[in-house]
Amino acid sequence: MADQDRDTAALEARRAELREQHLRPPGERPASTARGLHHTALISSDVEQTIRFYQDVLGFPLTELIENRDYPGSSHFFFDIGNGNLLAFFDFPGLDIGPYAEVLGGLHHCAISVEPERWHALVERLTEAGVEHVVHSGVSVYFRDPDGARIELIADPLGEMYGQQVL
Repeated sequence: MADQDRDTAALEARRAELREQHLRPPGERPASTARGLHHTALISSDVEQTIRFYQDVLGFPLTELIENRDYPGSSHFFFDIGNGNLLAFFDFPGLDIGPYAEVLGGLHHCAISVEPERWHALVERLTEAGVEHVVHSGVSVYFRDPDGARIELIADPLGEMYGQQVL
């Protein structure tokens, strides 16, 4: 749908309606039933390439590399992304899973919070590694990993986005 075909006023009115119906002030919200995101799992076409990118370029330490219990011969491996959170990957040797694609219900991007000082250094590392990237609002950098998954590194604190509290 082209921008000129969208009724942006109607879309904003719908967001306002949804906020009115469902969004409660912080003091009125119940506690979450969850305790955090254990891990997000993506698919890797090449385990070593993925390790080199996430550990060597981005500085996320590899924490474990085990066999995937659901597919014999497949690896399940994890990177520490701070705050007790993990970014995980599977490879599926022998399966032709095709290239990465953003689809309805699929992953659009994974946003990972980093300290502002580290954010600047990571943007430099992306440049040095020849990774195409786009900086947005001076606090977000978007790029694709070796398999095409869109990743965002954001320097805003957890629970904040572009100066607005979201938690």
